[in-house]
Amino acid sequence: MSQLTTTEIVLPGIVEPEALQIRDRRLAPPAAGQALVRVEATGVSFAEQQMRRGKYYDQPPFPFTPGYDLVGRVEAVGPGTDPSLVGSRVAAVTKIGGWATAALVDAADLVPVPAAVDPAAAETVVVNGVTAWQMLHRRAKVRPGGTILVHGASGGVGSTLTQLARHHGIRVVGTASPRHHDTLRALGAEPLAYRSPDLAAQARSLSPRGYDAVFDHVGGPGIVDSWRLLAPGGTLVSYGTAATRDVAGNARLPVLALFARLLWWNALPNGRGATFYNLWAGRRNRAAFQARLREDLTQVFALLADGSLTAQVAARLPLRDAAAALRLAESGTVAGKVVLIPSL
Repeated sequence: MSQLTTTEIVLPGIVEPEALQIRDRRLAPPAAGQALVRVEATGVSFAEQQMRRGKYYDQPPFPFTPGYDLVGRVEAVGPGTDPSLVGSRVAAVTKIGGWATAALVDAADLVPVPAAVDPAAAETVVVNGVTAWQMLHRRAKVRPGGTILVHGASGGVGSTLTQLARHHGIRVVGTASPRHHDTLRALGAEPLAYRSPDLAAQARSLSPRGYDAVFDHVGGPGIVDSWRLLAPGGTLVSYGTAATRDVAGNARLPVLALFARLLWWNALPNGRGATFYNLWAGRRNRAAFQARLREDLTQVFALLADGSLTAQVAARLPLRDAAAALRLAESGTVAGKVVLIPSL
């Protein structure tokens, strides 16, 4: 196979979105165990917002190509790789490298996408869907009839989590900007204004016994209220430190401080639990990690294909407009996920 050129977006350092770079680069043919994927959709996750500030916990050194996940078609495979993959639509969680027109991906990381699902729709539930599914069903393990509180319920993860919970028969109270409250109601959640000075009191009034799980991506001082709002036997699932996104300093310190607080709470003899969700936990056992991700994302895709889950596409922009897409995602004015389409 001859070499292929990919167009990719490069993050050169701690810069404003307008300083993102566009470059063409030659890709070698896929090696053993690899697949060459022509990207049909990728997206802007909160991780990229942190990465451009140098605030993502374990981001690589600059410069690099962002892009936490992708959806596309397999164009070629390397030696010893299943040839039937060629021509199939797949998804992958990449952490970096997705903001490109083509990418080399380990074939074992690919998850089939149902033929009837639009690539942009599928893109909204790749990393968001796996995160939401695993937090709800593998960490919190909330049963039908329970009640949960979802912070940022209009965002990419939050809107997916809300829908998965409602499909499972769980009541959802969600926080968001008032402009997104109608969206939350349409998804089946009871909305609260996330900046309300008495947010905790309002949340408590909607579930006086407390919540079976609270999902908190914000961190910061508000994590204390999230803990206090738990019902007996409830679980706090923390999965980010958005409150410190724009705070200068070491990217690891807020996460380490949060870990320490969660460990302390977890040790208290009150029947409640606190955990930090990390998608990459357990990756040292690579085969088990890949099998778990494939199983969970396949279930999310099935719900998307049968209409139980509705893709929350905030906007579709050309890959070359990644700067505008990043600005839009950071603006707080849209619900769902901003999707980048290389072919536009």
